[in-house]
Amino acid sequence: MKPTAFLIVDDEPSIVKIFERVARGQKWSHAAVRDGRAAIDFIAKNDVEMVLLDIHLPAYSGFQVLEFIKSTKPAVEVVIVTGRGSVEQAVQALKQGAFDYLTKPFSDMNKVISTLNNAVEKHRLVRRIHELQISERPLDGFQGIVGRARVMQDLYALIASLQNSSASVLIEGESGTGKELVAQAIHRTSKRAKRPFLVVNCAAIPEGLLESELFGHVRGAFTGAVADKRGLFEMSDGGTLFLDEIGEVTSSFQVKLLRVLQDGTFKRVGEGESRRSDVRIIAATNRDLQKRIQEGAFREDLYYRLHVIGVRLPPLRERKEDIPLLVRHFLTKFNEGLNKEIREVSLDAMQALETYAWVGNVRELENAVERSAVLAGGDVIRAKDLPRHILSNTFYPRAQEDIDFSRFNYKEAKNRALELFNKSYLQHLLQQSGGNISLASDRAGMDRSNFKKIIRKFEVDIREFKKG
Repeated sequence: MKPTAFLIVDDEPSIVKIFERVARGQKWSHAAVRDGRAAIDFIAKNDVEMVLLDIHLPAYSGFQVLEFIKSTKPAVEVVIVTGRGSVEQAVQALKQGAFDYLTKPFSDMNKVISTLNNAVEKHRLVRRIHELQISERPLDGFQGIVGRARVMQDLYALIASLQNSSASVLIEGESGTGKELVAQAIHRTSKRAKRPFLVVNCAAIPEGLLESELFGHVRGAFTGAVADKRGLFEMSDGGTLFLDEIGEVTSSFQVKLLRVLQDGTFKRVGEGESRRSDVRIIAATNRDLQKRIQEGAFREDLYYRLHVIGVRLPPLRERKEDIPLLVRHFLTKFNEGLNKEIREVSLDAMQALETYAWVGNVRELENAVERSAVLAGGDVIRAKDLPRHILSNTFYPRAQEDIDFSRFNYKEAKNRALELFNKSYLQHLLQQSGGNISLASDRAGMDRSNFKKIIRKFEVDIREFKKG
């Protein structure tokens, strides 16, 4: 592998000397320029993998240089250098495509070197993704993930490209798309595969307990803490920690999590001593975190720490060509578990499955196939074995079957049908979200207060859909 091509852009000789020493220690080929114009000229004429860029420069500013890099050579990773009073500018640079930022003066050179190495690693990952784009026969699946759609082939290539990486990953996708399955695949194909893969659902644990669960506690730290306890960060040392539903953590806990991601250290609850753990973080959410950032509910700097590598999982409606493959996969699984020998799905049953909306994505499809397998009387799943709402491609068909619309004039029939649609749509969203109004309103593309008003208007009882 050729040495990393590293460009230092800073007008302070002392800073340049620091990073020249770092480059020599890492055996990187490097060059240094003192102003923005010289930086743009050098980048335009040379192959560069990573740029260390001061925000405040003569000639062109750091922001102008960053804009040039991302518009002409977007694969080049940029690490911003800023003073302690300019962190807001650094975050703005992250939004414009910078990889990370370092704050002067540099108190921890290990962190500096780690940040630069992560930037190099990401550049090489992006390059490998292009090299690993699957050009031969598409794969039907990868590491337990099933699908041959183009978007899934890209996903397999991305996961394969991460095998030598320990960079943080943020997986975004609707409920039921398989976020934990993808996290497991990333772990199993990585150099950490022989170390622990631990999971925590951040939405299921109250904040006070979540801190103890992740960081541990010492005896006497709080009522009930009768002995020292290791947290998941310690238990997953050398491995991977999967933080599911990361969008649900409180603002105060986000600060604590950010600190761990920044320097790799944490403290057990009730302990003054800092501890260190080598953990790869994979986080997942079904929320729109960019929207949450705009609402002030999620920290922007935490988002960028988590989103070193971003993975978007498509909803099933965007890869419907995979439905027959998924159905066969689930039939194989359930034949063994149910001691059945179902050979196929009839044409009309498969057509119903392929045209249904699948709000609950792959998880909902799996449940439908299992139910149908249980009810099937022979070795073929037929349309009559499917759930009724899938057959009619409506949410709650039984309610519509009970009304004879021909008894009404057009206006009355239309109003009744709209009322039924609204009620069944709300019921379906609440069913899929387990009665969680925030998740249901997000899926409907509405704000929470308006969603609650509509629920009251159509007299939908939320309690019917609460899990447990």
